[in-house]
This record gives sequence, structure tokens and C-alpha cells, in this order.
Amino acid sequence: MAQGKILLQPGTLWASVKKQTEHALQCGALLSIPTEFEFVEQDNVRFLVRILSNLNRKKAADEKQKKQSVTSGQEFNPFLPYEEDLFVADISDTHLCILNKFNVVDYHLLIITRRFEEQESLLTLEDFAAMWACLADFDGLIFYNSGKTAGASQRHKHLQLVPLPLAPEGPQMPIEPLVKSAQFQNSNATSLKLPFVQAFALLNSNWVQSPFTGAEETLEVYRTLRQAVGLDAKQSGAYNLLATREWMLIVPRSQEHFHSISVNSLGFAGALLVRNAAEMEILKAEGPMTILKNVAVS
Repeated sequence: MAQGKILLQPGTLWASVKKQTEHALQCGALLSIPTEFEFVEQDNVRFLVRILSNLNRKKAADEKQKKQSVTSGQEFNPFLPYEEDLFVADISDTHLCILNKFNVVDYHLLIITRRFEEQESLLTLEDFAAMWACLADFDGLIFYNSGKTAGASQRHKHLQLVPLPLAPEGPQMPIEPLVKSAQFQNSNATSLKLPFVQAFALLNSNWVQSPFTGAEETLEVYRTLRQAVGLDAKQSGAYNLLATREWMLIVPRSQEHFHSISVNSLGFAGALLVRNAAEMEILKAEGPMTILKNVAVS
């Protein structure tokens, strides 16, 4: 198979993100959702929990999307076409990068395929090449929600990228202490000290220098981790995938919600989101790690 082409110019992504964010806020294309946050500790992990302040914008947009689907007779796809005012950069001949319209985290990016692919399809060499091209210029957390059960809200295939650190204080992300204590025995893959099925592997940060070479290596790591958690080699299944320049974590999923609390990949980085005070009370009563255990596979 012929190797694809990286279109993203090195050293330009972060400047493009900041410039486009300013433009998108001014023209009203970017509808950031304000939050407050607090820390909730369980099992030696200090979870960052954000509480949404106002969901009216998102609700109005969801209603509009439903009406468009009914009128057209087809499911609405916000990525095909994408909003020009949210466009950040061309990454490769297969992927481009836009701002997350309803961002909770500042500078939250979506890495989307140019053509429609199902969100539940397996990740590919091209997906990982786009990932490394972005990470070369953007120190962040890449994550992928494989299907609705894993917290995906759109069917069109997209990885996501948020800047690090996730919290204004403490480690880069709440699970960082568990990552640093990972121990390997005669294998490239291991498990973190977490009460549910998952698999973890180290990556080589030098792979940012050659995205397609890095992608080939990362694809093998991805297959090894999927196999380690019992996911079928040919079918995607529901799982969350998290990756930085240094490591990758995969977590199979059994359900999207715990009570009314939805969990996506960020939950397994130690960052959870609740919609109101009632959900925060549930989270505190049950414990954030208990919630993760319930939506993962024990």
C-alpha cells in the first residue's frame, strides 16, 4: 500500500489552534460550555470532576440536528461537511483537524477522516499517522471513543486531542501516578493498578519525527493491546483508547452510563464530567473509580 502524505507543516499547529479559536469565538461558531471543577479522591487517584454550568446551547444544537435529520431523511453529520469557521489545519491526505464546537476543555481538537468511516471501525495506519503529526507540535492527550457504548456522540470517525495538563494543579493528568508505577515483565504490554480490564504499553516519543514510521509501530502496539484485553482482531468492539507521546492505554467497555453519568475516554484519564449537582452527589456517594469499574469490564 502506498504511504500517504502529511500536509501539516511542522511547528504550525498550536499557532493555528489559537488563531482559529479566537476567530470561532468571535463569529459564534465555537460554543464553549462553561464548567466549574473540584477534585474527588478514591483509590489514591485524585479525580478531576467538572460540573457543567449551562447545557442550553448544547440542547438547542441537538434539537436542531434532530430536525435536520428528519427533514433530510438522513442522519445529520456535522463533519461532512464540517463548519469552515471551525477548521484548523489539513493534517494528511486522509485527515484534517477542526475545533470541538461544544468544548469543555480549551483548545479541544477533533481529528476527523476526510471521507466517512464508522466510529466503531478499527484504527488504521492513517489514523495513527495523523495522531503523530499532531503530537509533534501539540503536547496533549489523544483519545478515541469506539462507538456509542464507549461514549462516542458522532458516527463519523474522529480521534480527539486535548492539551496537557488536564488540571491547573497536580500531575499532567490524574492517572499519571499509576502510569509512572507501571511494571513490565517480558512483554511490551502490562496492566495498570486499576480494578477493571485494561492494557497499557509505552510508546517512543521520537516517533513524532516520522509520523508514518511511528504509525507502523503504534499500529502493532494497538493490536497487541487489543489482544491483551480480549478484543477481536477483526471487529472493533466498544473500548476507549488513550495515548500521549509516551504511552497508550486501552479499556474495553460494557456500558456508556453509570446511572445518568456518561463516561468517555477522559474518565479513564481521571477526568469526569457531570451535568448537575444531583449527578455530582451520585459520583461522590459511589466514588469515581467505582463508576469507571461499572462501565468497564471487570
